[in-house]
Amino acid sequence: MSQHTTPISPREEIEGLVYFRRMCNKIRLHSAEELCPEYHPNLGGGMDLWTCQLLQVDYADVVEQAKSTENDVTVLEWCFANGYQPREEEIRWWNCFMQNCGRKGNFIDDVLALRKEEAGWADRADIATFFDFLDADEGRL
Repeated sequence: MSQHTTPISPREEIEGLVYFRRMCNKIRLHSAEELCPEYHPNLGGGMDLWTCQLLQVDYADVVEQAKSTENDVTVLEWCFANGYQPREEEIRWWNCFMQNCGRKGNFIDDVLALRKEEAGWADRADIATFFDFLDADEGRL
């Protein structure tokens, strides 16, 4: 039986872009059968999907690219060449959106509140966003 490895933080940046490295990391961990099964149903959905939508590439194609190299820059450059390369201001917007996703009064804050309650963390003010939740859930916060 394989040992499970925790994905890297969604805050890890590449070329100024948050989350992309985490998506590549999850793809490789899944391919190596090291990703905890609780992550499997959401592969290619949620933040993975939004990242692919920003870059205008199909998740399945990113999977093939990420499995073919350990170099995230190479995968991202492939996305830019075969999809869309966001301008600097779009990357700033993207990072702000992703880093604040789930914040009170913001996009899907009800989902974050539910996830916090399920985890027994409803009273934790330090978990204000989904990035915070992921980091807490994976032992980084």
